[in-house]
Amino acid sequence: MDGDIRQYLLHRPPAPAADGEGDGPKPLLIAFHGRGADAAELRAKTRLERAATARGMLVAFPEGLGHGWGAGAQATKQRPDPALDVRFTEALIKHLVRTERADPDQVYVAGFSNGGSMALRMAAEHPALLAGAASVSGQLPTGAAAVEPTGSVPVMVVYGADDPVRPLSGLPSPPPDPEEPILPTRSARDSAAAFAAAGGAGEPDTRAEKGYDRTVWRLGKDAPGGDRRSGGTVQLLVVDDAGHTWPGSTVPPPEGFGPVSTALDATDTILDFFTDPGPGH
Repeated sequence: MDGDIRQYLLHRPPAPAADGEGDGPKPLLIAFHGRGADAAELRAKTRLERAATARGMLVAFPEGLGHGWGAGAQATKQRPDPALDVRFTEALIKHLVRTERADPDQVYVAGFSNGGSMALRMAAEHPALLAGAASVSGQLPTGAAAVEPTGSVPVMVVYGADDPVRPLSGLPSPPPDPEEPILPTRSARDSAAAFAAAGGAGEPDTRAEKGYDRTVWRLGKDAPGGDRRSGGTVQLLVVDDAGHTWPGSTVPPPEGFGPVSTALDATDTILDFFTDPGPGH
């Protein structure tokens, strides 16, 4: 792909029964790891393949070049082609539709941190390609790297209220990084609200649930693509006593990333949202 060999881990659901039941097209989730991590780390942290098995879902864990993703629209010294990973993701989806019978009408993206921002970029720039997107601890890039949502797509943003790495309020002026620039970002709420606005949503409803607050915007039907998923929503879940971590994970986070919440299982919550992107319960 563009001169690079790109790799991914693939989880296949169990083979269909002998009578062919369950042999139809399968939902597909593309799951992006965080900056400095890899596909195997995200697989272990999220256990997405276990939850996906019960749903008959394919899960692809792609590897980022240099252990990261071009989640913003600005060229950098390390990533001179800011659209490289977008093209790779599009090609991966087409490849899995062709080779694994992935259902092109049930393609989802999700990710953690920099990978969460990558998932949001795909949803922002290619809403018609996706049936839903989710980000954990990842926000929309802003400033010179800004990514703007362009149509209606169900989106869930899960964020730790006490994130010490990428604050809930965003990182409009990130510190310099000699290895790879850290992109400025909007706040978690502004990231979700941008998708709500692009989807023609009205005012949100916020309510406290056990261990987190849920804000829900109902997508309108008059926005571009708004009739694709009638009754869809954009949701922001702000998790109490949670850091730059994947809620519900049993894998200890790196030092300095803050606590992991047990009040919410992000994996099941996200996959349930993809199955039914309507108002949260």
